[in-house]
Order: sequence, then C-alpha cells, then structure tokens
Amino acid sequence: MDLATLLGLVLGFTLIILAIVTSADLGLFLSLPSILIVVGGTFAAALIKFRVQSYLTGIKEGVSSAFFDRSDNPREIIALANRLSRIARRNGLLGLEDEPIDNPFFQKGVQMCVDGSAPEFIQEVLQKEMLLTIDRKSVAEKVFRAFGDLAPAFGMIGTLVGLIAMLNNLDDPTKLGPGMALALITTLYGSVLAQLIFIPLADKLEMKNDELRNNMALIVDSVMGIYNGMNPQVLDELLETYLPEYQRGAMNMTEEIE
Repeated sequence: MDLATLLGLVLGFTLIILAIVTSADLGLFLSLPSILIVVGGTFAAALIKFRVQSYLTGIKEGVSSAFFDRSDNPREIIALANRLSRIARRNGLLGLEDEPIDNPFFQKGVQMCVDGSAPEFIQEVLQKEMLLTIDRKSVAEKVFRAFGDLAPAFGMIGTLVGLIAMLNNLDDPTKLGPGMALALITTLYGSVLAQLIFIPLADKLEMKNDELRNNMALIVDSVMGIYNGMNPQVLDELLETYLPEYQRGAMNMTEEIE
C-alpha cells in the first residue's frame, strides 16, 4: 500500500471539510446538479478522448498503481545481478537456470541467456519490451491527466449554467440564491477534483513510470553484463550509476560488511 497517496487524500479532504464545517453548514456545499455536471461531464468528455479499452484499463491501472507501491528497489536488483554474475562466472550461464528470480522481466532476460540467444537479440528484445511496457503504463497517467484538465472546465460550465439560471430569474429573488450557489459550488467541485485528486495522481503515475523505466533499463544492463561475464565488482560500478550518490556509498558499505 502506498501510504503517501492514501494519507494525502485523507488529509486533504479532512482539512477541506473541517474548514467548511467551521464556517458554514456542510449541507450547503452538497449539490447533486453540480456533481452531475462536474463528475459526469469530466468522465464523459474523457471517454471521447480515449478508446473504451484504454479508458477502462487506464482507470484500473492508475488506481492500482497509485495506491499500491509495486516498484522494485534498484539496490535489490543490483544485489541480485551481483549474485547472478558470480554464479555465471563460476558455473557458466547454464548455472543460472534454476536460480529464483521474482522479477518477470529479469527472469526473461536471464532465461534468454541460458537458452543461448545472441546478445544482440537479447538486448533488442528487452529494450523493445521495456519501451512497449512504458507506453502501456503511460495510458493511465494520460487518462488521469485528462481528468485533471477537464474537471475545472466543467466547473466553469456549471458556473455558467448557474449564472444563466440566476439571471433568468431576476424577477424572483427566491431563485437567485440557488442559482448563485450552483454557479459557485460547481467551480469548487471542479477545482477540488483537479487539484486534490486527478492532477496529483497523474503526477504520481508519471513518477512511478519513470521509476519503472529506470529499473527496466537497470535490468537490461544487468542481463547484458551477466551474459558478457563482466567482473561482479565492475558490474556493480556500472549499475550503481542508476543510484543517487548517497545510496551508492551505503550499498558499498553493506557489501564490505558481507
């Protein structure tokens, strides 16, 4: 579970609700017409922008990825590559056949090495799968980014609807309040949905896609280093370029202790 996403949403809505309750009645900020215009309009317009399958998959994948942290730790990938490279140098590539590898992408690369595929072919297949995987994952980010762009726009549409209703009933003062309320509440709904939910989730999905791209590139270099029989220490130096400076030092200290 990605606690940052959950805590951010809970904290954000809690603060907004507390601010409303301390200043006015919460019921005044609940409007079914505003919900229909903003939420319904946003999801409907986004459906026009994407294919149905991409739309549904993007929502499902986006929610799953945003709330559940499934990214591999690059330090663990480097440690695994180091262990596999030592086995390969000692027992040959066939010695890796029964080694447990949890990451399917890493497992595929190692299996291709064991099967005796040409290094150029292995690198081409892994890089192509990496690019296609990132493209598929990016659909979720694009869907939520579209939601974030559309929600404020439909908030403005709701504002116009409310203003039209208000101006059309200037002769009846009892209808001015509801019309103005609809105009303002829809703007509020659109802004909250965009700035508290959709845009932050899209940014998080973009960040996780960057992490996935980094990890998959790390695995490609790991597989090729193992295939070429690279010295484990040299391989570590190559792979540690994927880590920030402070993690490289910590990792070297861990290896020295071991």
